Amino acid sequence: MNKRQYLQQIEEVIARGRFKDTWESLSRYTVPEWYRDAKFGIFIHWGIYSVPAFCGEWYSRNMYFREKPEFEYHIKTYGPQKDFGYKDFIPMFKAENFDPEAWTALFKESGAQYVVPVAEHHDGFQMYKSEISHWNAYEMGPCRDVVGELSESLKNAGIENGASSHRVEHWFFMGHGKDFESDVTEDEKEGDFYYPAMKEPDHHDLFSEPAPTKEFLEDWLVRCCEIVDRFNPRIMYFDWWIEHSAVKPYLRKFAAYYYNRGEERGYEPVINYKHDAFMFGTAVVDIERGQFAEAKPYIWQTDTSVSKKSWGYIRDNEYKNPVDIVCDLVDIVSKNGRLLLNIDPKPDGTIPEESENILKEIGRWLKVNREAIYGSKLWRYSEEGPTKIQEGQFADNESRGYTREDIRFTVNGGALYAIVMKYPEDGNVTITRLAEADASHLPLFHGIIKDISVVGFSEKPTYERDEAGLHLHTRTVSSEYPVAFKIELD
Repeated sequence: MNKRQYLQQIEEVIARGRFKDTWESLSRYTVPEWYRDAKFGIFIHWGIYSVPAFCGEWYSRNMYFREKPEFEYHIKTYGPQKDFGYKDFIPMFKAENFDPEAWTALFKESGAQYVVPVAEHHDGFQMYKSEISHWNAYEMGPCRDVVGELSESLKNAGIENGASSHRVEHWFFMGHGKDFESDVTEDEKEGDFYYPAMKEPDHHDLFSEPAPTKEFLEDWLVRCCEIVDRFNPRIMYFDWWIEHSAVKPYLRKFAAYYYNRGEERGYEPVINYKHDAFMFGTAVVDIERGQFAEAKPYIWQTDTSVSKKSWGYIRDNEYKNPVDIVCDLVDIVSKNGRLLLNIDPKPDGTIPEESENILKEIGRWLKVNREAIYGSKLWRYSEEGPTKIQEGQFADNESRGYTREDIRFTVNGGALYAIVMKYPEDGNVTITRLAEADASHLPLFHGIIKDISVVGFSEKPTYERDEAGLHLHTRTVSSEYPVAFKIELD
């Protein structure tokens, strides 16, 4: 099917479906129950950029950008950009050890409920079999339908499959290659790998001219819809710059097409977006490497990585402590969010040992504490304690410094879960949100406590309650990870 035929198909699906390409129509969308219950997913940045493995997944842009360290590194390592361009990494991207079943087994062990591989990054290389472009992993490099194989494996394992598109930034991503003699030429045409290689917007004005053209945006729309039709992804994640005003009509068309396809084919889709790209309520908002400071009445998501320096594989990456990641997961879930955690496969398709160990540690904790996380809901309070979250993007690389007084709350079934973020060595915990009050004050908590236990531990805590709080005492409970008290209520 050529692009014109695909655009016609998009219009036909929208015409016969419940969702039209208007914000008014898309506002009828509701977040599906499966995603409300899901709390933990895996993101995968894997592509050609993992071959140079230097600085990060923006290598394709920065190797042509004189001010960036990748520029000099590339010349010293591979030669001038006119002789060895980004495209010349493709034969080196062999993925000879890529095993989707082994990946899926690891994700299952981690406790992940959904997985979102990057289907196409800013570099324009599709990680799946495509009729839209020959520059894809099925025809070049690995010569495998990476997203397709992984999606099939995930579905067989009962894990929801997703995909992400970062294509829209390709409008300008290779543009610096025109600033000097390189393999990025002035006459890039639609269908070329580097096309369109336009001038990059001023970083102070991301929406400056030239705006993406109709030709480019139609290509973007068709590529996104092809992902939907090939893999029936339960989640479509979009990176930034889709908020550009020129993209909005095509964004609405995509959402209508995707939601209608889900209804036609019997699955419930989710779109993740950033920066107010969608009208609020028509999709799920996402915060990159950060989170909300307070609980929200709406469903939201954090996406972050196991590593601090890069999303893709690099040789000198710095990895986070799994305890800190679990603490972030608990905080996020208590505030009605879910965590999409990125990993960084090597060019041969193996997952770095550090990433694998982090996922296994998270899985061990979730296996014990699943009842406090999966399917949980908001309580009347999400938290107590002195440690406050810095709200917003790019704020999660350092340890939060939680104390024994920092507690996060969830509810599930007939139980309230109080999750102590840093369990004290003396085993004594006070929950001030569950304090009694005398007759002259409004009680903080009216509920009747039937029983209290420590999730994952055999010891039954002793406890008493007064105007200062619910005081819990344990003798044998010890963990460097958060510890959950299950408080069963009548």
